Amino acid sequence: MNKLRNEKDFDRLIQSLKDTRVVMLGESSHGTHEFYELRSQISRRLIKDHGFKFIAIEGDWPDAYRLNQNIQSGKVGSAYEILKHNHRWPTWMWANAEVADLAEWMRKHSAGIYGLDVYSLFESISEVIRIFKKTDPYLAHEIEQRYACFDPFEEDEVSYARSLFANASGCEKEAVQALQLVLQTRMKNLIQDGDELFNAQQNARIVANAETYYRAMLAGDASSWNIRDSHMMDTLDKLLEKSGEDSKCIVWAHNTHIGDYRATDMHANGYINLGGLARQSYGDENVALIGFGTYQGHVLAGSAWGRSEEIMPLPPAEEGSYEHFFHKAALKSNSNSFYIMLEDKAHSAFSQKRGHRAVGVVYNPKHEQRGNYVPTILSKRYDAFIFVDKTHALRSLHSIYSGGKIPDTWPAGI
Repeated sequence: MNKLRNEKDFDRLIQSLKDTRVVMLGESSHGTHEFYELRSQISRRLIKDHGFKFIAIEGDWPDAYRLNQNIQSGKVGSAYEILKHNHRWPTWMWANAEVADLAEWMRKHSAGIYGLDVYSLFESISEVIRIFKKTDPYLAHEIEQRYACFDPFEEDEVSYARSLFANASGCEKEAVQALQLVLQTRMKNLIQDGDELFNAQQNARIVANAETYYRAMLAGDASSWNIRDSHMMDTLDKLLEKSGEDSKCIVWAHNTHIGDYRATDMHANGYINLGGLARQSYGDENVALIGFGTYQGHVLAGSAWGRSEEIMPLPPAEEGSYEHFFHKAALKSNSNSFYIMLEDKAHSAFSQKRGHRAVGVVYNPKHEQRGNYVPTILSKRYDAFIFVDKTHALRSLHSIYSGGKIPDTWPAGI
């Protein structure tokens, strides 16, 4: 056990991570202050002292790209304003004081931030058309004609998803055709601006993959989740390729995305995730998966999809769970927060399958035990685990819901 009293106490963990190509930092909820704050501390040290190039988040590409442009521009004090314009529910995931503070720090260290997620269907359509209208109006018209298939839904992702019950093929063909047009394009103006070409290509990929994601939801099985995490993995691949052969990066996402799916019941149920895919693709030695957990406190969440954010009580974790196990260790050591290294994968205490708490953006403390615990072999799911016994709610910048947008994390909630 490594007690956490100040940032220097992370020395052992940082030493183990500094040469790792991909460091994934999890969270057991999307609304816990300490998870964001500790991830920020770790990220700052990896960026400042060990040359990590960017942070990839479980968030929308267009929103994160605007924040990244703001960071690179050097406009001090404006990250808060950029984040306050994130209107997709749950806004608090990224429009919070903890992320804004980190973004202001990042502009001094030339670090990037990018979104890994697949949800921004209509925002990405608008971005692709905007970029090509500036450089090739004819091609922009060709792309716009393909994307016109989505026009009847008036930028309402819920409406498009519902339409697929009557027309399962939807706009699949048109989205793929538009993507092919973008990927085949090597316009002179965009080649000179590699970031803008990359942005256009990535948004076109999102349109195609988001359309596939919404169609897959009709099946009601693991396929939509798997499409989403496969898209995250593909985006991470593209970011690392763009950043260079020796580049290193950090990922911020929920434990359910970064903890190796093969160490949980996800595998038996047909699910994959980003952390497991990264280990398989890059090799275990090039990926570090860091889980996070808490025993009790308060959390920011919604009582239903689209509801205003609430500070909710997080009740004591159920007996027999990993969180209960670590709570007893915290009491015994008189320490509210600590981390453990899971180098010994056969360690008896962590090689047992126990419940591991997972709280989504929709939460009801009264029914906390229903589906909030993922059966987990901790030593195989993570390379290290950070535990905070008592935690507090995230500091949101606002609470706005636009009803026509599919909420981030929908329908899984994580």
